[in-house]
This record gives sequence, structure tokens and C-alpha cells, in this order.
Amino acid sequence: MTNSMVYTLASTNQITPSSLDYLEADGSASPNQRILPLSAQVNEHDHLTIGGCDVLDLIEEFGSPLYILDETTLRTACQQYRQAFERYYPGESLVMYASKAWNCLAVCAIAAQEGLAIDVVSGGELLSALQARVSPEQIYFHGNNKSQHELQQGIAAGCRIVVDNWHELKILSALAVSPITILLRLTPGIECHTHEYIKTGHIDSKFGFDPDQLEAVFAYVAQQSNLHCIGLHAHIGSQIFELQPHQDLANVLVSWMETAKRYGLPISELDVGGGLGIRYTETDDPPSITDWANVVCKHMIKACEQANVPLPRLICEPGRSLIGSACITAYTVGGQKTVPGIRHYAAVDGGMSDNPRPITYQSVYRVLAASKMSAPLSETITLAGKHCESGDVVIHDAQLPPLAPGDIVVIPATGAYNYSMASNYNRVPRPAAVLVHNGQAALIVERETDADLIRYDRLPPHLQV
Repeated sequence: MTNSMVYTLASTNQITPSSLDYLEADGSASPNQRILPLSAQVNEHDHLTIGGCDVLDLIEEFGSPLYILDETTLRTACQQYRQAFERYYPGESLVMYASKAWNCLAVCAIAAQEGLAIDVVSGGELLSALQARVSPEQIYFHGNNKSQHELQQGIAAGCRIVVDNWHELKILSALAVSPITILLRLTPGIECHTHEYIKTGHIDSKFGFDPDQLEAVFAYVAQQSNLHCIGLHAHIGSQIFELQPHQDLANVLVSWMETAKRYGLPISELDVGGGLGIRYTETDDPPSITDWANVVCKHMIKACEQANVPLPRLICEPGRSLIGSACITAYTVGGQKTVPGIRHYAAVDGGMSDNPRPITYQSVYRVLAASKMSAPLSETITLAGKHCESGDVVIHDAQLPPLAPGDIVVIPATGAYNYSMASNYNRVPRPAAVLVHNGQAALIVERETDADLIRYDRLPPHLQV
């Protein structure tokens, strides 16, 4: 891979902004406050590099579209979370990676190497964590509708099971032949200013036991000798920039813990969930990982002091803020179309199948011209996906240099809920993913082939003509 150097806009003597504006010289920033990965630079060819690897070289070797995951950014985020809880919380703490953001063997292995536990929400995510050699005691099995088979998988593995509702509770009680370690998920009734689809803490939510069922749930669990309840869990949402709700959450969890102990439940863990947001655009202003952890710890300590109870093991489970800013997605530009007086389109070789967030959540991203980083952003271009769907638009009215077929553009901050929500819409194979570090690239997810798309199809005999 080619050598890289950091450029700043000032050093180019340009007046018109360029993609170089997205490169940040401040290497001390919290990863979730950066649009690009920490290792992003531009080399002597005016190409974007990540992890010391030229993005154009990566496309040539691994194909396009391509997820490019920066190992340094991911590890740094893990370390900042773990070190912040060690610094600000005098009791025991545990940081857990919410792997639904991006669950694959390599990502689970890196999180585990950095001392994080893993939060899974399906049998497939559980299998991935186990295959990545994560200790079962470091796996917490979440989900609002775990099947009986999935619950049996969790029991067999020996992981902690976070029980979401009465249905699961009664299935577990019937399945258990020896004590099962569980936590209970409860709905805290706390609103956050985030997208409606990712609000999980308010009362009208599919997640968790309702607060008015609290004592009935505790009474039932206390009577089940095969259920060992050690903790309570609540989650207030995702892509959150506010800090005040975490003060409210600490008070709610500690009050629940006191109630549970009146029923003889040995609650020793309180899980505050995750939800810290990241910077997708310049207008996003999330708290740093360290500041978020400081607030969470401070309010939990205060709530316990006011209630005169010992500090519990404090658990958090970030996902997006660990992995989101660590990845970019690279595309190759194809055809273009100008609608006079209305819009100029440039199509790329991916779209809603590898990043469904714009069409699902109306999410906004930024785009960089990886093959011409210093070129002035003189054009307003709508970056369109390749799928047969009018809404398949990656970015509306982006500022870019003039593009030509074969140019490489990248979308930053695509580590969370891009690969994990990818589909085969229009029978498009899902992209490959590579892990980059110190000028080396390692394949962590192979690109699907056309043959993969029909592997599970079956043609009945009467149709075989």
C-alpha cells in the first residue's frame, strides 16, 4: 500500500472546499465525534487512505462496493469506553458490545480482545460470538421474541439471558433443569429525542416488561428456583446526544433494584444500555465517549448514595458509537443523468442493499471523492443507488467535484447497521468487508457471488421443463 501523509485545507491554498475538509488533524477526538476513521489520510496520489491503505488499491484488490473497517478506530473506541468506566466508577463495571450493529467473527474477536463482553439478539449472533472464541460468561442474550430453540441455545452455551417478557420467562422456567442466570428487561418510560423507530425506552415499546408489571414479575421469578436473577436492564434509545435521560435512568434502575430485593432477588447488576450517538454530518454534536461514561457513572453513584445501597456492577452496551465511525463504504461511479433545472444524478454500484438506512430512517451521510481528494467541490450531485426503487438514493444534493465513470466515492460512518442490515434486493450480492491496519488489509467478510444468491432456491419437479 502507498505511504500516506496528512493534508489540511490550509496547506492546499484552495478557497473552494474539497474533500480534504473532512480530514481532521486532531487525533485526540473521541471516535464517535469524527466523521472519518481516526486513521484517515490522503496520500501523494491525492487518494484517500484508511489504515495506511489506499482506498483505490483496496477496490482493485477486493472489488466494489467495499466495506473498509479501520482496526485502530474500533480498538480506540473500545479502550475509551473501558478506561472511562474504570476511571469514573469505583465499583465493578462491564462494557458490552451491542453486536447487532455489526456482528461478524472479526468484530466480535476484536471487542473481546479489548476486554468487552458481547450482547447478542439471536441464535446466529450467539453462534458468531462463540465461534469468535468469546467466553459464554461474557455473552448476554437479548431480544424481544427469542424462540424456544434460541433459548435452548443460550442455555446450552451457558450465557446470561436477558428476559424480555412473560412468554420467555415461562418458557425458560419450563426448560431449566439447573439454575439459569438471567436479567430482566424493563421499560423505563423515558423519552429521548431520536428517530421514532429507535426509541426503545418509552412506555409504548415492544421491548421489556411494563413498569406496572414490576412486582408481579419479581414475585414470579422469586418462586422459580431454577431462575437465578442477578440483574435488571433498561435501554432508552439510539443515536442519542442528550445526557439528562441517563440521570433519570439511574434513579429508575436503583428504585427497581430496591423493589426486587424486597422479593429476595439478589440483584447485583444494573445495565443502562447504550445509545450514544455518532457524528454523521457536521451538524451532529454528540458527547464524547468519555463524557458520556462520566455522566452515566456519576448519576449511578449518586442514585445509590441517595438510596443508601451498595454500588451494583454497572453495565453498558454501546454499539453504534463503537463501530459506526470505524468504517467507510467505497463505491464506483457509473452512469449519470441531468434533469435540466432540477437535479444531476450520479449512480453508484451499490445503494439500499448495502446501506438501507437512508431509505428506512431518512438518514443523512456525507460523501468524499476518494480518487480526487483535493478537487474543489464545485458540483451538486445526488448520489443514486443501482436498485430498481425510486427511493434508492444514498445522498441528496451532495457537494462533489465533477465525477466520471470509474471514480471512487466513499460514504463515511457506515460501520453500524449497514452490513448488519444489508440485503439481496434485486438479487445483488452483498459486498465484501476488509479490516485495515498499518498498511495491511485482511478480508473479514467474503463478497457474495451470483451462485450464492440461488444456493437455497429449489425448483419443484413440475417446473423443471
